[in-house]
Amino acid sequence: MSTDTSVPGPRVSGLAASDSALFATLIKEAPMGFAFFDTGLRCHRINDTLAGLLGRPVAELVDRVPEEILPAETAAAVSGYLREVLSTDRSVADKDLRFAAPPPDGGGEQGEAPETRCWATSWFPSHGADGKILGVALIAVDVTERRLDEEQIRRKEERYRSLVEASSQVVWVASPSGEAVDDAPEWRAITGQSLEDYREGGWLAVVHEEDRQRVGAEWQECLQDERTFQTGYRVRTRTGAYRQYEVRAVPIKRGERVVEWVGANTDVTGQREADEMRGRLTEQLSAAALRTARLQQATSMLAEALTVGQVVSVITEVGRSAIGADRSAVALLDHNRLKLTVITPGTEQEGENSQVVPVSAATAMSVAVRESRPFLAATPDSLRRQLGGEEDLERYLERTDERAWVGLPLLMAGSAIGALRFAFTRPREITEEERVFLEALAGQCALAVGRATLYEQEHNTAEQLQRSLLPDSLPQLAEMQLAARYHPATRHVQVGGDWYDAFKLADDRLAVAVGDVMGKGVLAASVMGRVRNALRALALNDPRPAAVLAGLDRVFSATEDEEQFTTLAYAVINPDTGAAVVSNAGHPPALVVRPDGPPTLGLSEPGTPLGWPSQRQQSSFSVEPGNTVVFYSDGLVENRRRGVDAGLDELVAVAGNAPSEVVRDPEILVDYLVDQMLAGYDQDDDVTVLALHVPPRNSA
Repeated sequence: MSTDTSVPGPRVSGLAASDSALFATLIKEAPMGFAFFDTGLRCHRINDTLAGLLGRPVAELVDRVPEEILPAETAAAVSGYLREVLSTDRSVADKDLRFAAPPPDGGGEQGEAPETRCWATSWFPSHGADGKILGVALIAVDVTERRLDEEQIRRKEERYRSLVEASSQVVWVASPSGEAVDDAPEWRAITGQSLEDYREGGWLAVVHEEDRQRVGAEWQECLQDERTFQTGYRVRTRTGAYRQYEVRAVPIKRGERVVEWVGANTDVTGQREADEMRGRLTEQLSAAALRTARLQQATSMLAEALTVGQVVSVITEVGRSAIGADRSAVALLDHNRLKLTVITPGTEQEGENSQVVPVSAATAMSVAVRESRPFLAATPDSLRRQLGGEEDLERYLERTDERAWVGLPLLMAGSAIGALRFAFTRPREITEEERVFLEALAGQCALAVGRATLYEQEHNTAEQLQRSLLPDSLPQLAEMQLAARYHPATRHVQVGGDWYDAFKLADDRLAVAVGDVMGKGVLAASVMGRVRNALRALALNDPRPAAVLAGLDRVFSATEDEEQFTTLAYAVINPDTGAAVVSNAGHPPALVVRPDGPPTLGLSEPGTPLGWPSQRQQSSFSVEPGNTVVFYSDGLVENRRRGVDAGLDELVAVAGNAPSEVVRDPEILVDYLVDQMLAGYDQDDDVTVLALHVPPRNSA
């Protein structure tokens, strides 16, 4: 079809006579505007509808550029759309243009502004038979009424949002200058105003005379500054009584001009009365409430402390915030109950230069432990009277700036396990309320210390048990270097299910395995032990990885619970040649680190966890000289804040950034990977890493 869409021009190439006439009629009579511009931006064709919009005959518009027939601003926009279509060979759609419509029959009163109509325009590239762009076709549709409707809807939405912001109960509307506009019957029902009274004085007329001048001045300032008006005042009701109200009014703007104000008055009398009552109750209960709040805060903080050092940090913060203590310390009693070991953030004990204080010494903590009671000294003289004038005490007072002391026993089951100490750099009398609080705090501190001590003991025991289930040493090979690391989770005291193993086979090949049993505790450890022992037994009979994993599936199905989730990566490697075979039972993919190329993941398909029906597969690979293969557990790449996929991507990036001296040494490499991957994260799970490195051929 020809691109000639101008009117007149009854015939269009490629159309029958009847079709051409129909097309010409459509172009001529349709209520839409049509035009065609050549590549020089000249109007080549235009229909009567579009010419009528511009108020000029077709003949005066043809063969002219936009700047010759349109106002400057409109012409610039039209030329921009034409150039965009010609340069990109793409359509530009739904661009609004506003035109001053000519008055009907050339009429209209003198001085009357012409009506502005809004037309939605779309611009399309027109091509010849050879595909070359010939120009731009324009279609324009009058959307004035639609745009006006949209504006009305927008204004209603703005008013609705303003009412929501005002949290209205009784709504009123005012003009831009502040006069009442619409009737507010709900407000008049409260105040007893007539319609005339309301229109004359609005809501301000019933404000208490003592508040009226202030409120009126604030209202006028907001009107002038066009900012939100918000205040409180008393209002006279129809009964003559006064109630407390709050008002909030917001300006409704169209562009930069305020068209009206929408406000809401809210009765807050009940709220104010309740506030006053709460104030009186608060004054009566403030001391008890303060003690309770402080103790609750301290209890919550102590409940989260896992170690004794964390308990000391909490006590230091609570002492500073609750009673203004300048220094704090916790001391634990030894098993012989003869010495106190002080745990303190850089503080020195009374009369002692070391961090060990004899229970028999003349100190606040020693007295508190010996007599199982609080020790309070508000001044240095009080300290002398209670501890005696010993030379050690005098030397201590000469070199310290402390001037008041509190010692509290830490009691469990009625027996002292240590002491809590606070010191002040000024004389300080402890009130009875503070003493009650401190004794309760000491009780919570004792519980926290007991929990922390037990946690540290159990954590150390669990870690020792875990390490006892791992190999004592790795095989020593001339052709291959091995390195392994195990890092227990920081917040668990139970033994975990992560493990690794490496051992020589009968044919001098090397078997390596890294596994992960889901869960913690004795069950996970027992499953781990059985899987490790079974793997060694199966490998000695038939070391092929697929055969070993198939055998473990049978063992697992016969001995383990179906819900016990266990993953494993197992490989057999020839140290002389680097040739290897691997099979994977749902374990994270191995990492291959190269000195002369980017690291990669995956030596085999992951497969299903142990015990799940599956045809076990094995894949061959080769550890080239200079390369390192790293097997690891999911704790290295996954935690509460990092998913598995993101962790694997990060592992590859970290390995890719490793310096050359790190890549050459597997011992340094495993530490580097663990440190980098755990940096900035809480360690939620155990981490196991096993690395196999083949030195370069020319290395010593």
